[in-house]
Amino acid sequence: MHNVKAVFFDLDGTLVDSAPDFYAVVNSLRGEAGRAELPHSTIRDQVSNGGIHLSCLTWDITPTHPDIMMYRQRLLDRYTEYLGNHSSLFDGFEPVLTYLEKSNIPWGIVTNKPRPYAVPLLDKLKINTELLICPEDVVNRKPHPEPLIKAAQFFDVNIKECIYVGDHVRDIESAIAANMPSVAALFGYIEPNVNPKDWGADFYIDTPAELLPLL
Repeated sequence: MHNVKAVFFDLDGTLVDSAPDFYAVVNSLRGEAGRAELPHSTIRDQVSNGGIHLSCLTWDITPTHPDIMMYRQRLLDRYTEYLGNHSSLFDGFEPVLTYLEKSNIPWGIVTNKPRPYAVPLLDKLKINTELLICPEDVVNRKPHPEPLIKAAQFFDVNIKECIYVGDHVRDIESAIAANMPSVAALFGYIEPNVNPKDWGADFYIDTPAELLPLL
């Protein structure tokens, strides 16, 4: 990479390790339903898949269940009770963000996490960013390219001179569709049966610190 003008991050599973909050959410709801607790690793693998998939995991249902949106809302309501209690930046990101700020390279967050949950999480973790794009800010969420195009426009930079870092195939698909260089975060929430090398990302990193040589 040369002349990087802006860097964008996915939120859950990329910039922030938010899975520990969901361990309590999922297992508390399973306990109320008379179901056994799930291993943390099982819950962790599903965090980047969103509320519907976590609801399926919680109540042993499928995405086609007629009441899936009701279950999703129950899960999100419980999430507000635990939001940010056990989350943190992934280890190694503080030097990356410090480097970006000292180098005057703007950075932001582009996420499919709804704003009512993303903003309190960032506030609780004291993460300050000039740009936060959530589903409420666009017509089409990732994997559509619109959120990343909007992010580049916000900083008035050439989209080819930005990079997007994410831990899910939709992140990379969004970047490819936007013609933005992409970085797959292999430390994120990746299911055991998924091979990220099939996503077609431009770069793959095992730790946040590996972003520094790219920059």
